[in-house]
Amino acid sequence: MERDVSSCNTYNYGDAHYWDARYVQDALDFDWYQRYSSLRPFVRSFVPTCSRVLMVGCGNSLMSEDMVKDGYEDIMNVDISSVAIEMMRTKYSSVPQLKYMQMDVRDMSYFEDDFFDTVIDKGTLDSLMCGNDAPLSATRMLGEVSRLIKPGGTYFLITYGDPRVRMPHLTRPAYSWKISLYIIPRPGFQRSGSCISSEKSCMEAIPLTSEGMLPHDYVLEDPDSHFIYICKKVDEEEAQLPSYPLMSDVL
Repeated sequence: MERDVSSCNTYNYGDAHYWDARYVQDALDFDWYQRYSSLRPFVRSFVPTCSRVLMVGCGNSLMSEDMVKDGYEDIMNVDISSVAIEMMRTKYSSVPQLKYMQMDVRDMSYFEDDFFDTVIDKGTLDSLMCGNDAPLSATRMLGEVSRLIKPGGTYFLITYGDPRVRMPHLTRPAYSWKISLYIIPRPGFQRSGSCISSEKSCMEAIPLTSEGMLPHDYVLEDPDSHFIYICKKVDEEEAQLPSYPLMSDVL
């Protein structure tokens, strides 16, 4: 598995110095990929409001704030940038539901095993895949994520990476994840059909081939869509079953 260069540039997105400099230069709130309003149907479907949530690579996103406004009670936010964390810790000092810690997602040994019900990742794995030693960084991060999630809990990954580049990382047997894939158009995309039917279809898991790929005749409504992988941590017996819904299961 090689470095994912499909949407990378010359910046090392896995480096703390890059992010510190970026947040010093631009402290305005910014949400990568999708805002909470677009992701809310998925979050509400898979993440109970009483969940202990870990938001990895939180940056200066408003998503955690919006989740608290929507009833979520306990969100730990971590980021590699000490500048971002200090900024957000100060901003939300009066919001007890939100906590902030500077931390590298490749080493989250501060937390005990099975500590969180849900881990939400909106672009953090993608950042590591654009950095140096990308495969090793991805393995370290995903190993930590798997360790921290309770059995029955979920890793909620929002990414630009299609199954071809993400499934090889997510389907390692050590993680014991059952994976459902959803696809959502980028913000501002103009749908050609009914908005209602499109929103409904977004909430339907995509059946994959036996190799974990999109069907060869599958056409993305938006070529720049974002992919949502819901990875549920299962027990040993469930882990023996296929890791994702197969096309044959729905035919």
